[in-house]
Amino acid sequence: MQALSIWPSHGGSLVVPHLDFEHGSSCFASIKPRSRKKWSLIDGRGHSFLLLSSYARFSRSETCCRNLNCCLRFEFLCCYSKLKVVLFCEPKGGSSSGLVASAWALERQETGNELEREGSYSKDDDNGNGDRSEEVDISSEGEVELESARIDVRALARSLQFAKTADDIEKVLKDMGELPLQVHSSMISGFGRDKYMDAAMSLVEWLKRKKKESGGGIGPNLFIYNSLLGAVKHSKQFGEMEKILDDMAEEGIIPNIVTYNVLMAIYVEQGEATKALNVLEEIQEKGFSPSPVSYSTALYAYRRMEDGHGALKFFIELREKYVKGDIGRNADENWEYEFVKLEKFTVRICQQVMRRWLVKDENLSTNVLKLLRDMDNVGLKLSREDYERLIWACTREEHYLVAKELYSRIRESFSEISLSVCNHLIWVMGKAKKWWAALEIYEDLLDKGPSPNNMSYELVVSHFNILLSAARQRGIWRWGVRLLNKMEEKGLKPGSREWNAVLVACSKASETTAAVQIFRRMVEQGEKPTIISYGALLSALEKGKLYDEALRVWDHMIKVGVKPNLYAYTIMASIFTGQGNFKMVNAVFQEMASSGIEPTVVTYNAIISGCDRNGMSSAAYEWFHRMKVQNISPNEITYEMLIEALANDGKPRLAYDLYMRAQNESLNLSSKAYDAVVQSSQVYGATTDLSVLGPRPPDTKKVQIRKNLTEFCNIADFPRRSKPFDRKEIYIPPKQGNQ
Repeated sequence: MQALSIWPSHGGSLVVPHLDFEHGSSCFASIKPRSRKKWSLIDGRGHSFLLLSSYARFSRSETCCRNLNCCLRFEFLCCYSKLKVVLFCEPKGGSSSGLVASAWALERQETGNELEREGSYSKDDDNGNGDRSEEVDISSEGEVELESARIDVRALARSLQFAKTADDIEKVLKDMGELPLQVHSSMISGFGRDKYMDAAMSLVEWLKRKKKESGGGIGPNLFIYNSLLGAVKHSKQFGEMEKILDDMAEEGIIPNIVTYNVLMAIYVEQGEATKALNVLEEIQEKGFSPSPVSYSTALYAYRRMEDGHGALKFFIELREKYVKGDIGRNADENWEYEFVKLEKFTVRICQQVMRRWLVKDENLSTNVLKLLRDMDNVGLKLSREDYERLIWACTREEHYLVAKELYSRIRESFSEISLSVCNHLIWVMGKAKKWWAALEIYEDLLDKGPSPNNMSYELVVSHFNILLSAARQRGIWRWGVRLLNKMEEKGLKPGSREWNAVLVACSKASETTAAVQIFRRMVEQGEKPTIISYGALLSALEKGKLYDEALRVWDHMIKVGVKPNLYAYTIMASIFTGQGNFKMVNAVFQEMASSGIEPTVVTYNAIISGCDRNGMSSAAYEWFHRMKVQNISPNEITYEMLIEALANDGKPRLAYDLYMRAQNESLNLSSKAYDAVVQSSQVYGATTDLSVLGPRPPDTKKVQIRKNLTEFCNIADFPRRSKPFDRKEIYIPPKQGNQ
């Protein structure tokens, strides 16, 4: 609660706020060494009074009172409640001292605090909404003591808030006598904050009318107009600004630095930051010295323009002027303190702008990195919290360079980092396909802290799975093995999914020995093989033509209760085909039928492929007809393998007929099948019209199974300086604790 009290002085009435303090607070007066002035506390008429000397200076809510003509230089705190402050000062300009002193409260209240608040100058707030502890608004319990009378400012303002004209104001105030201008100023400010701009404008018009009626006795002065401009800013009725400035010129009222500061804030609020910066130049052209509020508003203008480089350049120029002594000469300002605030505010502005750049649709990562370097060059450093806020703004894959740079800065400059930020970084690196960089962050968590949690574990395991899937699809089995080793090294237990990925990679690369050893490691590590594990191992053994070993694996699989699936049955059919044991192939089909599993085109293709590899074209052609009887439609792979088998076996006419049949079924065969038909017809002198085959199909790019690490290095963003692969890496004996 804040009230205005009227006290007599040499120049008239002096209005000062009531300041409320809590009893029992440990508050003591603090006086600067150079200003050893006396003060005393007395009681009178049931009230407590703080008597301040003419050189006293006090502050409240971190806001110093710097513009009082009587040069107050005292800071106080007190343990008395409802303390009334009485200022006794010698007038420097005759009887106007009281007016200047009373107007000081309004000037600082309506401009300096507002502009500091708008630019988050003294409060960390993106939207510029700060503390209102120094303001009197119509929603607070405000009272004015006028000699023996007491006026409820809150009720008075409430009765005027819907006024539209000066006549509406007159109806309420006509019998109230002459009120101090500070009452009107406070109500105008409150009207602006509560969006009753018509009432504020009407009150000023009423004051202008009273000035004419009284012959200039009472009327709007500079501080009233500054309050009105502040109301324009709060209410966002920006169209009224020019009218107010014209009225000031007509009344012969010359703007002061406070006026210009408010104008800057209005332009910033309008989104016209360039005009706000032009006002700063105009301040200097008019011979005024910009205040800290002026500079903070200019910095905030750069924030609104999202021009971090401009804000940094502005601060550098300001710092140079401060070091040279070109600014900061005003004894009413504690420039040493204010400059520190401006420096912190500049850092805050740059951090906010970089964050805005990161959330934009366009990629401005280069701008962020450049601004970080420029800040380093001028000695401005972000805090750990600022770096972490920027990391949270990194959400797209193109942000990984910024995220990595920010992470490095935190690790180099600070002893701690948030675990949630590290998890976010692991996620960002994975999104950018920089999985190895994500793993390095996880390694830092293990080595430097903080200790990883379940989220960390799940994220890094998901990245391992992505890499293992890539290794599986491309048959890069060596990297699959190394990834498994890396997981175990970092305390990550591979599951069946990870083991199976490496087994499949070995199978695709026809690395039978590696598949057997990986399967053995899997079992020794306590992981129960699944049907996918057995299928991959059977496939690797089949490709290595280790048919007897494959049969033993099959028997073991059945013994441990793993139920075969279609893929496993297909592999066994291919194994028996490779042995030429079609009786067992039929037995496989019978077992499939009893298990309710129907063979597919893949099953028949595996049998036809086995016949092709072993030069059994007649058997392949027989199985082709058998699948037709079973109403299973052959696909391109079926025709291509069968055509190749027949062509290689000296049966060009059958190969030719099958090629034409595939065309009639709208199947697109490869150039390999076309070449087999043409070459077989030419070699064996078949009487076929090759022109009917049509043009030769284009060559298709075959997916190559990589057996080296180069491609995987590119996929995983891993440096190629790794050591050559040692086959001893495939099988690592289990530790004693795992046995």
